[in-house]
Amino acid sequence: MYLPKDPAMLCSLINLKLRDEYDSLDELCYEMEIDKMVLLEDLRKAGYIYDADRNHFR
Repeated sequence: MYLPKDPAMLCSLINLKLRDEYDSLDELCYEMEIDKMVLLEDLRKAGYIYDADRNHFR
């Protein structure tokens, strides 16, 4: 799957997937073959932090 380079678009897409298709970030990363640590770092650099309790980035 294509992942946007723009952090805001990436965050939006990941949050959409987390809301509609996946119960956790681990599950999403496994199914989509995404390196979780790279995703977390890329979004952290743009100011987005993963909230595991709510299962989304904010």
